[in-house]
Amino acid sequence: MGLEKILAIGGKPGLFKLVTQTRTGFVAESLLDGKKVTVGLRSNVSVLSEIAIYTLEEEIPLRQVFLNIQVKEKGGKTSIGHKEEKIKLEEYFFEVLPDYDEDRVYPSDIKKVIQWYNILHENGMVDFSDGDSSEE
Repeated sequence: MGLEKILAIGGKPGLFKLVTQTRTGFVAESLLDGKKVTVGLRSNVSVLSEIAIYTLEEEIPLRQVFLNIQVKEKGGKTSIGHKEEKIKLEEYFFEVLPDYDEDRVYPSDIKKVIQWYNILHENGMVDFSDGDSSEE
């Protein structure tokens, strides 16, 4: 399953897998506890495949950041937790993405990226390769 079906829902912890669409929104399943929730169209929802991280030159897709973490950690979970202090999170992120824009990428963003990577890893969703690379 690609990042196109993985959601971050504002006000709800963790990540969700899109199950089905309804007339008034959609049903999603939590990757933390497996509970299903219904989400209305007015909710603040982000699809992970649409998220990018600011660097000094361009925006890097979240998929690429996850790949960088995967390479750094040799396929395992992150060596630091998302609740570490700000300086440790920033040092770690500089190793993963050396030219990230410190003015536009906040410590809370770094925490989310690390937490999301670990949630995906725990759920066996570790194929971060680009799903539509059939352009060759």
